[in-house]
Amino acid sequence: MRLTNSAYLLALLASAEAQASADQILQSPPPKWVTQSEPLDVPSDARGASFIRRQDVEVHLDGKGQLVYTGYRIKILHPNALEAGNLSLAWNPASGAPTVHAINVYRDGQLIDVLRKVSFEVLRREDQLEASRIDGILTAVLRVPDLRVGDELEFAATMRTTDPTLGKDDAGLLFLGGQPGPGRYHLMLSWENEAKPNLKMTPEMAAVAEQHGNQLHFRFDNPSTIAPPKDAPPRYQWQRVIEYSSFPDWQALSRRFASIFANSSRLSSNSTVKAEAARIAAAHADPFERAAAALKLVQHDVRYIYVGLNGGNLTPASAEATWQQRYGDCKAKTALLLAMLNEFEIEAEAVLVNNGGADDGLDARLPSARMFDHVLVRAVIGGKAYWLDGTLPPVVPPGKDPIMPYQWVLPLSATGKTLEQLPWKPQARPDEVTLFEIDARDGFDKPARITNTTIKRGIEGLKQQFQFSALTPDQLLTAFQQNAIGDTWQSIDAVEWRYDQKTQASVLSVKGSGTVDWSDDGDGMRSLALPGGGFNPPEKRVRPADQDQDLPFYKKPEFDCRATSVRLPLNTRSEHWTHKDDIDTSIFGRTYYRAFDVRDGTLRMVRGARVEKPELPAADARRDNTRIAKFDNSMAWITYDPAGKGAGTKAAIPVPATYEIDWTADGVPCLPADMLSVR
Repeated sequence: MRLTNSAYLLALLASAEAQASADQILQSPPPKWVTQSEPLDVPSDARGASFIRRQDVEVHLDGKGQLVYTGYRIKILHPNALEAGNLSLAWNPASGAPTVHAINVYRDGQLIDVLRKVSFEVLRREDQLEASRIDGILTAVLRVPDLRVGDELEFAATMRTTDPTLGKDDAGLLFLGGQPGPGRYHLMLSWENEAKPNLKMTPEMAAVAEQHGNQLHFRFDNPSTIAPPKDAPPRYQWQRVIEYSSFPDWQALSRRFASIFANSSRLSSNSTVKAEAARIAAAHADPFERAAAALKLVQHDVRYIYVGLNGGNLTPASAEATWQQRYGDCKAKTALLLAMLNEFEIEAEAVLVNNGGADDGLDARLPSARMFDHVLVRAVIGGKAYWLDGTLPPVVPPGKDPIMPYQWVLPLSATGKTLEQLPWKPQARPDEVTLFEIDARDGFDKPARITNTTIKRGIEGLKQQFQFSALTPDQLLTAFQQNAIGDTWQSIDAVEWRYDQKTQASVLSVKGSGTVDWSDDGDGMRSLALPGGGFNPPEKRVRPADQDQDLPFYKKPEFDCRATSVRLPLNTRSEHWTHKDDIDTSIFGRTYYRAFDVRDGTLRMVRGARVEKPELPAADARRDNTRIAKFDNSMAWITYDPAGKGAGTKAAIPVPATYEIDWTADGVPCLPADMLSVR
């Protein structure tokens, strides 16, 4: 027993010592693997805020993970550059403490050792608590005293960036930005014999790469600025980059994380999660209803907090711990969902995704967990795949498509799966529908009753749901009365909001009265430009001459719809009303549609625009450039002529008024009829 206690005490002391050192800034000479560049002479005509005499960024793979060395020496040329003396280091203590090698100031041939006068102050704080993040990151700050214009500031430090979850296996990037300041830049990747990574680099880097044994160097003096091809798909922004990865393929990464989530979702025989799953199973016989109930439970009863402590950046908390604590991040919520679905004997897997939209071209990258920023669940129920995201509000049920438009995802499997490309198709439902009903029946010179309804879907709709669901009806009405009454609204009498779970739409309706900006055209004629009825002409698709002219042009997928109905003054007749032309055209991979109709005392207009091809071949763009001049960018003018100079025309296809149909339903007439069936 004494031996056991002694061993326990030694382990405790060792742990405390390691934690203490990880919480402090260490000092020592640079590691032997560091290669420091010679400073570049400062030109006599140097301009700008500063001149980079040298900057070294070096990554070393040592069989335990990766170490990153950063060193630089800069000449201060302008007062704006004095802020370079506000030094800051941020690190995860689970990976170890940073080591500072030097902080010096050179002035008039003299070297001033800053660390002899001041030291770093470690700030123990969670500066992202308001964003529901607890990451354990420590920050240390140091303000270089008496720094002056004309001084040269030198800094050097090494930090281990290995994530505890991955250990010696990791991946990363070295890159030089597109617009670096003048000076000398040096990137280096080195490795121990047993830690040689897979490598991949862009052509700009391959052209300057120099290998010396286990070191790969990239040197630039006064590098030129480069810009990604204008309006090209996001994958073409990948420039001056070196990738390295110790994973042989994406399947290996899939297997590694599958085992992590399998461990976190494993339940004990007396687990409270098992009891909760049994309760859901007893209440619902249908597998889909069980999955939906489990998802809603995780969304509603487990609040979102990102936890990155002690390796939690990549390792999820256990399902049991998450349920007991009632909080967790995407990893923890996914593990809890997997545990419950397993209790229902529903086939499910965790899937790594990128919420930031940075997955275009992911199939051309080396395997890296750092390419993803989110994880969710894909389950197979009744032979169909459904996506379940425990971090979304509880109004989002299992869906056949994820809320975000992912391009490439990585399913996690014990046998290992590779990247999977999700199919893309034009959107069947608009992202946003804007409806205006203008009741001008009392006459041109009287205030009109106005109803403005917006229908939002996707992330924007969920943002609105998150914001408005916490407000009382009185709070919502008061907010709009205080902020919206002005030029258009004279009064706001009612504000109604709801989230339609069936159609996954946030519906906001504002009702009141306002002035209609009728133009007096003389002889009793009046005209009005309907809100939301016109199109801005598309921009010409061209690139600078030094860029690749044959790359495709990119447009982010979107589908927008607007409809306006004007209840015409009772003292006018429908045949005395005219309107601008209908529009039905496609240019640059986007459909533009507008239609009018005048009947039953109401003038109706609907206008829609949808991206049909996110990537447009360069040849098609050159062709469409010649068509811009003929594009109808007219505003949606309607005109009343009491003399009947413009006879009313019957619409080829009836246009519904804003109050006649459910605009949250499928197939609303925002596009030509032959396109409404596109799914």
